[in-house]
Amino acid sequence: MSATEAHGPMHQFEITRYKEISLGGYDISFTNSALMMVIAVIGITLFTVLSMRGRSIVPGRWQSMAELSYEFIAGMIRENIGSGGLKFFPFVFSIFMFVLFLNLIGMVPYSFTVTSHIAVTFVMAFAVFLLVTIYGFIKHGFGFFKLFAPAGLPLYMYPIITPIEIVSYLTRPLSLSVRLFANMLAGHTMLKVFAGFVIALGFFGVIPLVVIVLFTGLEFLVAVLQAYVFAILTCIYLNDAVNLH
Repeated sequence: MSATEAHGPMHQFEITRYKEISLGGYDISFTNSALMMVIAVIGITLFTVLSMRGRSIVPGRWQSMAELSYEFIAGMIRENIGSGGLKFFPFVFSIFMFVLFLNLIGMVPYSFTVTSHIAVTFVMAFAVFLLVTIYGFIKHGFGFFKLFAPAGLPLYMYPIITPIEIVSYLTRPLSLSVRLFANMLAGHTMLKVFAGFVIALGFFGVIPLVVIVLFTGLEFLVAVLQAYVFAILTCIYLNDAVNLH
């Protein structure tokens, strides 16, 4: 690999194996991606457990952040699914915090952005798809198919609308995963490109440096926003399974 390739904007997304592990012919090596996910899980655990350990009547800074995050997700579920959807709170909260921590960890210099890989985002999106589908059939049985035939339509519209609804439903894992993956990939690539301009232009690199500072702030906003979008779309999809809307 040449020096240009090694420091190119796409090099930051390369998977690095720390420990070669093979099981039954499958490569399950411990990589930089796995390390970041472990760090995210540890970080979430420490944040939720330690911040609520005291349970003060007058909450401190960390307890306030934990309580706000709990209430934020609970409110999102009530608004989009209803009070009956609170049974899914652990799942939605976990997936929101996991995506959020992975996105924020990816903003740390010399770290690795796990959510920039569609293999990771697709697995999370497919888990949401499976939960919605399985719960929908458990609760409604074959009545779950009503989701693809909206009530109140003229009879002649069903041959047109139903296939569209089915395709839309089946492509949810792809659209949900691509939205997160593409935003994180594009943002980090742009940061790397502008960083290259700063070095190449020397004194005149102050302009791209200012752009980097502004764009970094935007990327932090995108990191939080994408976790929110992933969580709220999960709630919207769960609403289909719970209420057939």
